[in-house]
Amino acid sequence: MRILLVAGSFNSLTQRVLVELSDRGHAVPVEVTPDGAAVREAVARHAPDLVVAPMLKAAVPRDVWSAHRCLIVHPGPVGDRGPSSLDHAILDGVEEWGVTVLQADEEMDAGDVWASASFPVPAVGKSDLYRNELSDAAVAAVLLAVERVAAGATPRPQSGGIRVRPAVRQTERRISWDEDTTETVLRTLRAADSQPGVPDRLLGAAWFLHGGHAEDGLRGRPGALLATRAGAVCRATVDGAVWLPELRARTGPGGPRACKLPATLALAGRLPALPELPAPADPAPGRRTWTDIRYREQGPVGVLSFAFPGGAMSTDQCRRLLAEYRTALTRPTSVLVLGGQRDFFSNGIHLNVIEAAADPAAESWANINAMNDLVEAVLTTTDRLVVSAIGGNAAAGGVMLALAADEVWCRTGSVLNPHYRLMGLCGSEYWTRTLPGRVGEALAARLVEEARPVSAAASLDMGLVDRVVDRGPGEFAAEVTRMALRLASREGLQPRIAAKKAEHDRRESVAPLAAHRERELARMRGIFEDPAAPYHALRRSFVRKEPPEPRPRTVGVRARTDRTTVEQDPGLT
Repeated sequence: MRILLVAGSFNSLTQRVLVELSDRGHAVPVEVTPDGAAVREAVARHAPDLVVAPMLKAAVPRDVWSAHRCLIVHPGPVGDRGPSSLDHAILDGVEEWGVTVLQADEEMDAGDVWASASFPVPAVGKSDLYRNELSDAAVAAVLLAVERVAAGATPRPQSGGIRVRPAVRQTERRISWDEDTTETVLRTLRAADSQPGVPDRLLGAAWFLHGGHAEDGLRGRPGALLATRAGAVCRATVDGAVWLPELRARTGPGGPRACKLPATLALAGRLPALPELPAPADPAPGRRTWTDIRYREQGPVGVLSFAFPGGAMSTDQCRRLLAEYRTALTRPTSVLVLGGQRDFFSNGIHLNVIEAAADPAAESWANINAMNDLVEAVLTTTDRLVVSAIGGNAAAGGVMLALAADEVWCRTGSVLNPHYRLMGLCGSEYWTRTLPGRVGEALAARLVEEARPVSAAASLDMGLVDRVVDRGPGEFAAEVTRMALRLASREGLQPRIAAKKAEHDRRESVAPLAAHRERELARMRGIFEDPAAPYHALRRSFVRKEPPEPRPRTVGVRARTDRTTVEQDPGLT
């Protein structure tokens, strides 16, 4: 079928639905627009057999849904209605939630039901839940709905158990530090971790708080700051404390949106003297604490996991991860797993930190060099096998970091964006060595130029990844460890490591890594130091949430049949 996706933004769920439908042979143009009226023109232009809206806040016009079958993905179970479904689910502390595929109707979320699916609600932030458990359920429901439409089935009307709830207002998200327990604070933070953030006051200024993690080992006066760790600040509650990893300054009406930054960077100049507490190497069983980088060992396998908010890696985060990687290399392991956590693997350089810097060009340069240093360390590891374990999505330099490993394992629900062009960059992180080495020169050039998302299944087909791990988000880490232990126990492991070193030495004698780095960085430096380069406006638009262009855009896609791809629409520009 020709299935038109309409979405308010090309977000993670829109990309996931796009690649899953394309993998099944459907032609899937995507119209990205915040304006419901623009859907009318898109439908006329594409003449689809079916319209699917994975994430559309605006209403589909009546003349469109009355003439064309339009399916709406609602992030709530059957009978749930309203714009803040997932927020309410987290605030209410539910253990299970659902997603429903509805037929567009006069009343929002009131249409007949084509399919639905349920999913568990772990103690994670809303954006993590949305990208993972909800995304898995939404894809299952969309695929079932499409099958039913193709088979000529009819949807079932909603009946009984209808619950209409309003949008969660910012006044309802406020934290009372003198009264709220740690669990209440965490639910409030998790329900707004990425957007819109929790409004609060701290050290005499107004902020939005983004994200939060429990800390059982520290106590203090409720609301007081107790310590720092890895860019986060620890703040006391009435019965414990929470780590706050990111803050965003609240700006006045009409002012530019502030950058979301590591808390200690956002509070620079205001922060009192606080102890920088390292994470406990071996926390007591049941103790809740937080760190963004952690190393653990199980027999011959080391696992270096990391979880940076939004997948962005600042200069400091890259350097800290590199230091931990080098420490991991001193351990007597034969397999080292890099990643292996749920949600984002990496999305490359930290655009918010760069945008907020006094000299964004200089910070861009420092950040890309720090990324390159990390990737180089992985590429030059010759005394053991390195496995990149991608538990969520990855993009740009984050994909190239993963490709530096000997093997790349990817969860079934992951979406990869192995390109830089949409941010006006030509890329680095040794991609000119690793990407063609995996998929060939022609396909590598096409991937970076066409700038389209790629599913886990398609990535496996083209050789971008080596294994796809069919597990849920919460099961991924344990399964990766089991797989790594099996890899470490194979008889041919040591000969493989020896062959790896010999091949590395041979390649260095022919085309050294330093040459790739020099060529890539020469082009990147030219972009960073050119004030008129599109990168600067695109970065600002991304960080400040300022649309770069008011008109809707069509995202090009490919319909995949086995290993063959056929272009359907022009690429994104």
